[in-house]
Amino acid sequence: MNLVETGMVACWALSAAGLAAYAASVAREITYVTLADGRKTERRLPLVIRLLLPLAPNLRRFVSGPHFSSARAQADQMILSGGLEGVLTGAEFVALKFIMPVVCGLAWTAFTFALAGLLPDSFISDNRAFIALMGVFLFYVYPLMWLRGTVKRRHFAIMRALPFVLDLLTLSVEAGMDFMSALQRNCERRKLDPLNEELIRMTREIQVGTPRRTALKNMSERVRQPDLRTVVHALVQADELGVPIGSILRIQSDQLRSRRFDRAEKLAHEAPVKMLGPLMLCIFPAVFVILLGPILLQVTKTVL
Repeated sequence: MNLVETGMVACWALSAAGLAAYAASVAREITYVTLADGRKTERRLPLVIRLLLPLAPNLRRFVSGPHFSSARAQADQMILSGGLEGVLTGAEFVALKFIMPVVCGLAWTAFTFALAGLLPDSFISDNRAFIALMGVFLFYVYPLMWLRGTVKRRHFAIMRALPFVLDLLTLSVEAGMDFMSALQRNCERRKLDPLNEELIRMTREIQVGTPRRTALKNMSERVRQPDLRTVVHALVQADELGVPIGSILRIQSDQLRSRRFDRAEKLAHEAPVKMLGPLMLCIFPAVFVILLGPILLQVTKTVL
């Protein structure tokens, strides 16, 4: 190995060490968002997004054009619904959709062709172009898949907590407490979860002068969870018509529990069908090998 090759190897080693050190420092960082009452809660972003997020401002002028206005608006709404406001913006998310396939796609393509060179007669070597293109495509759709998964998990947490919160509010209101006092006490006593974070924000909006109907509608538009939207619509109608809120809360709680039971029953009916695939692919072949393996081995020995 001559001096030039030694220098190149040393440069590549230093670059790899620097990237590893940067990735380790980013992995140790913790991102927090400040809630409406001043408390802070943790928000976790995938490591690959945290590594590439500092590159997003380089495409700010490109993604801020009118051609990406609908993509930015959709991303802003999903970020708001996912509880990532203050951590990520719609423009940064759109920029990540272009940065990730370029940076990670190039690395994946280089790795694919290097592996194909090490394994010349393998499946990877014969289909390296297709594998490289699939990797670039997956890196392009990964940010959107991650963001949708985050919104889905947050909606699921709100759906699970909503009937219990409505029960507590119903008991408090029927015991003589007004709705806002019951809501504030519920926010103070319960642990921080997605529903509690949204209720805290709604109560703070009301405290600074926003009408209660408007604050409820803002929360519904911000979260866009079907069960929460139904409850908010019922509360707004009760406020407009002067109907007692306690009875509305009890009716909505009963309906949500009935709806949750129907969803659980539907999932229970779908379970046997979903289990059929793993059963056919894994369990039946294993049983076949265990039962017939010794017999086939004995027959092979007899024939040979």
